[in-house]
Amino acid sequence: MTAEHFERVVRAFQKRAPFRSFQVELVSGSRFVVDHPEAMVLRAGVAVFLSAAGVPTLFDNESVAQITDAADQRAA
Repeated sequence: MTAEHFERVVRAFQKRAPFRSFQVELVSGSRFVVDHPEAMVLRAGVAVFLSAAGVPTLFDNESVAQITDAADQRAA
């Protein structure tokens, strides 16, 4: 995923109205659900997600395999 595409996709998911949770899958295979629009900060091509438990996850365009709607994952 290019840096520009990464930022565009993350911002689109983050700004959906009403907000709906989305899942980020990293190339390592780990996944996390962004459950609040303010739980993640994106700047200069790098994002930081802070889980409800206070655990930070740092990721960028090179570490993301895909970003999907969390509802799609629950249905599968």
